[in-house]
Amino acid sequence: MSDDCIFCRIVRGEIPCKKVYEDDDLLAFHDINPIAPVHFMVIPKQHVASLSDVDASHAPVLGRLFAKLGELARGQGLTDGFRTIVNTGRVGQQEVYHLHVHVVGGPDPLGPMLKRK
Repeated sequence: MSDDCIFCRIVRGEIPCKKVYEDDDLLAFHDINPIAPVHFMVIPKQHVASLSDVDASHAPVLGRLFAKLGELARGQGLTDGFRTIVNTGRVGQQEVYHLHVHVVGGPDPLGPMLKRK
């Protein structure tokens, strides 16, 4: 874990969060600035800065993370679909450099993923 990473501090219990799920390897919690009626994030507890830093050694935990997303989304009421977002690096507008998957949705369609130029 990283001493100065906000998500590592959440994992350690130094910063409170509204938990959706937790096990030995994963933590899911609600976003503090939601962009949809349901907006939570799922993170590996192990610090990995971004998707561009992932290698084969991360496959087991990331496989478990993605396998858990549907169950967690349905548990939050997203039975008709949801969007997953992984922002990576500066161009991808990653704000917290700890790998995280946003899960967003609600009763109404979310609209286009990106605006076309």
